[in-house]
Amino acid sequence: MVDADEIARLCYERFAALPRRGKPEAGREWTLLAAVLQLTRGPDGDSVKKEIVSLGTGTKCIGQTHMSPEGGDASIVPMTDSRSEPRPPVDPGPQGSEETDAGGDLKRKREEASNGPSTKLLRLGETRTLERGQSPAAETPVEPEPEPELCPRVPDVHRTGARCVPGGPDDPLRPGAGYHGAGLLRVKPGRGEPTLSLSCSDKLARWAVLGFQGALLSHYLQEALYFSVVVTGKCPYSGDVMHRALSSRCSHVSDLPAGFSVSPPLLLRSDLEFPLSQAQTELRHRAGQGRVSPCGAAISWCNVPEQPLDVTANGYKHGVTKKNLGTVKARSLLCKVELFRCFLSLVSATDPSALPDSLRGADLQTYWDYKRAAHSYQRALQQLLLQAFPLWPRSDRRLLMFR
Repeated sequence: MVDADEIARLCYERFAALPRRGKPEAGREWTLLAAVLQLTRGPDGDSVKKEIVSLGTGTKCIGQTHMSPEGGDASIVPMTDSRSEPRPPVDPGPQGSEETDAGGDLKRKREEASNGPSTKLLRLGETRTLERGQSPAAETPVEPEPEPELCPRVPDVHRTGARCVPGGPDDPLRPGAGYHGAGLLRVKPGRGEPTLSLSCSDKLARWAVLGFQGALLSHYLQEALYFSVVVTGKCPYSGDVMHRALSSRCSHVSDLPAGFSVSPPLLLRSDLEFPLSQAQTELRHRAGQGRVSPCGAAISWCNVPEQPLDVTANGYKHGVTKKNLGTVKARSLLCKVELFRCFLSLVSATDPSALPDSLRGADLQTYWDYKRAAHSYQRALQQLLLQAFPLWPRSDRRLLMFR
């Protein structure tokens, strides 16, 4: 049995142990937190080892026109949305005279705004748990605590600013709980322009069918990797809406290829709130600190021996100078081109006799070539889009043709 409070506490403690760079200014800036844990059952069958695999913060997505066709921006990092304008943190390090771009104006005032033999593929059996500091469902109702009131209290919905995808119905915008339409695909708002990033609840629903490993790693896996549990930190929450958003929308999907299945996670809620959430930041805000605003930087941490920490702003390394934008120096470790390079290193290190069938005998050159060659994953994706999400926006191929 997973203890939601224990999972949340582990995530908050891991975040607190990270270096200061990229974190919100206490009492003035807030951010959102998500983490992935691996739970491994011990030989005795009773003990469970809990290990944080990765952790990330962020409040914004890259706008559509700012995405790089060379794959050099961190647009794939799942940062949740806010309608407020972001504010980059003050760089604690020395400041040079060069103008910065990815980190914003770091000198601002603190108060300012195949024909080969069949190959046995890897099968992973460990359990993964996702912990979030905010409910991913865009239409999550606010369930008030029961207490005596002179006036009756009615449910409302959490308005995130996410927009319905083109071609589908719009939100009715009625008062209270009727403001949002239920179960609609949404794209997150960007920095004043549309984005190509679907809402967190949409992505989690997709991963419950396709797995979270993506197309590239599917070449090496017998089965997709699924989150077994999703733990939400204390925030406006509705179990019914979470179930609809993450599970029931895709429960009818069928005819999936071998290795894929509809695998909805167990949904749990913790009573522990992330200390740097918007609500906690507003509670701790003091006069003279300036207005409360979202943190402009995003932190990504992975449990790996080399370069575990990546701090970005506007999709590039935090603090990069304008003259270095578009160069290797500006790249996030988690941008598409860097992840593609890691995958190609894996392919190169694989003995030719052990290569997956999907990577043999084909002229694969670009990022899109390798994604498209994951045939089972692509078939599962087509079934998901056909049966559950026909309006899911397709990626611009020009953003996937790098090599």
